Amino acid sequence: MTAPVTARRPLVWLPAVAGVGVAVGLGVYGRLHHPSALSMFDALGRPIVIKAGLTSAVVVLAVVQLVSALALYGRLPATSWTPALHRWSGRLAVVLSLPVAVHCLYALGFGFDSPRVLAHSLLGCLFYGAFVAKMLIISQPDSGRPWVLPLAGGLVFTALAGIWLTSALWFFLT
Repeated sequence: MTAPVTARRPLVWLPAVAGVGVAVGLGVYGRLHHPSALSMFDALGRPIVIKAGLTSAVVVLAVVQLVSALALYGRLPATSWTPALHRWSGRLAVVLSLPVAVHCLYALGFGFDSPRVLAHSLLGCLFYGAFVAKMLIISQPDSGRPWVLPLAGGLVFTALAGIWLTSALWFFLT
């Protein structure tokens, strides 16, 4: 006799655990790492200008992500290229965000000098933790919870908006 075949249940808790692990890991690294104060952007100009520009570009791509996600969920009209636009705008946003994150973690570390800097550091950790969780949610088969992926995407978008408000917008206004 053979054993009955049972459907594999997706590990619904794995994305949340991994996301929290990434967020906490980044925060701990940023706090324990001794900031180098060296910038990989020095050769290109003022690091804060480059970081503000890259972060603003990431936010524009995130808005493209939001609009294309609404189209994919049937809330807005979609075209045949909407899924590709969603995937590639997300990929480009992450690629553009990585040099900024590396610079912030390596050169500056986890800051808590002021409420703005603390919020920025916390939101940066939250952003990458939520991003990892979202990517793991996408890679799992349908968990029977259709609200999980939009929730993760909304958390990524909200964290990024907070990052931009506490960095690029602050820079442009001051």
